[in-house]
Amino acid sequence: MPGKRTRPLGRIDLPVCFGTPSNYRKEVLTFKVVGFGGTYHAILGRPCYAKFMAVPNYTYLKLKMLGPSAIITIDSMYEHVYDRNVECIEYVEALTEAETLIAHLDQLSGKVPDSKHRTGAFEPAEAIKLVSVDPACPDDQVLRISATLDIK
Repeated sequence: MPGKRTRPLGRIDLPVCFGTPSNYRKEVLTFKVVGFGGTYHAILGRPCYAKFMAVPNYTYLKLKMLGPSAIITIDSMYEHVYDRNVECIEYVEALTEAETLIAHLDQLSGKVPDSKHRTGAFEPAEAIKLVSVDPACPDDQVLRISATLDIK
């Protein structure tokens, strides 16, 4: 993935075969296993090209190598390559946004005040009046209400 680094979880040796039953090349390649999803199941790079003595042509999306009886050509379609590249870029952007969001939430969680800690008493912004809850006991319990409320 562009711009991302990861440590491999391990390695696996798999046989890789190119060509047709009458003209093929088969070699065992070592793949690094990583812990994230991607648009490709396996990426063939320079070690593969060296082992197969293959030549990639990125302009024509072809991979050519010598076979026992003729040259083996592997073709691809532009639409397929474009779609995989778009998927890969969208995946990386989503991961980057998720990492940024997690970092931002971690910052915010350090700024959340403790709900048990009181910073001060509640002071109303406008005038208030005290109203007795039980008119028979005026000193027992009172409510504080806004002095600007209508009687209705």
